[in-house]
Amino acid sequence: MEKIKALFEKVNENVGRAVVGKDEAVKYLVAALVCGGHVLMTDVPGTGKTLLTKSLAASLDASFSRVQFTPDLMPSDITGIRYFNMKKQEFEFLPGPVFANVVMADEINRATPKTQAGMLECMAEGQVTVDGDRYALPSPFMVIATQNPVESSGVYELPEAQLDRFLISLSTGLPSHRQTVEILKKYNKAADTPSLSPVASVSDVKAAQAELDSVYVHDDVFSYVVSVCEATRRAEGVELGASPRAALSLLKVSKFFAAAAGRDYLLPDDIKECAANVLSHRLIMSATASLKAGASRKVIDDVLKAVAVPTDDPAAYKFKA
Repeated sequence: MEKIKALFEKVNENVGRAVVGKDEAVKYLVAALVCGGHVLMTDVPGTGKTLLTKSLAASLDASFSRVQFTPDLMPSDITGIRYFNMKKQEFEFLPGPVFANVVMADEINRATPKTQAGMLECMAEGQVTVDGDRYALPSPFMVIATQNPVESSGVYELPEAQLDRFLISLSTGLPSHRQTVEILKKYNKAADTPSLSPVASVSDVKAAQAELDSVYVHDDVFSYVVSVCEATRRAEGVELGASPRAALSLLKVSKFFAAAAGRDYLLPDDIKECAANVLSHRLIMSATASLKAGASRKVIDDVLKAVAVPTDDPAAYKFKA
């Protein structure tokens, strides 16, 4: 698992030069990149969402674009348009900002549902269709969408079915006192502002993606993943629990966590570590339960405590020829 571990460590160290106290968030972002998924970051303004995304993109020798979502943004503003080239006397396709390896969809909940759907279609299909012609998006392709949870005016909430398209949901929260002091020192002088250079290439990411399939999963661990997801469907206050797609997403991210730790086999602890950020945004809570902050994450915590682990012996999950 050298390739995945090396990629994560290089990117995490490089991002850490510009971003303070976001190691866990970086781990999830790299996990989404390697797993071929997308991330939704929900945090109040000023907590470093944009800086974190830009720092990740700067750490990769890959293309990056940022789209500021607004109510007047149209799907074609994202995907691109066909225009008539007067010189050539023919129609040509002008690619939109979605044609990049890492795309930041800033404040995605400010755009209309039509534009949100256009963006999420790109995420799900990995391609753009304009006037009947299909255009493949770059590989790897990753969307990091952000939304502000404290505003209700002029925003359009993402429907639950669209939330399910995100592999991971993150909320890093405000930094601690010590971390905030470190931020102030780091950015006190403009001349001292960190400038990041790429530490990994697209080929490094693709190699890590290929290595993910080498992580061994014991039958008991497969069963454990399914049991955790099934338990969310029976949990109090949950109207619709984790789907089979959610179970597959949990398995993928868990395999990355195992590989990042230097193991070629999956443990139940890997599943426990990432379950909340992979499953919580996929649960549809009842009207009463949804009024409580962090209700879906509380459900995941309770489920992980209730579902029995097959065995506590790590050696039992290793591959046996």
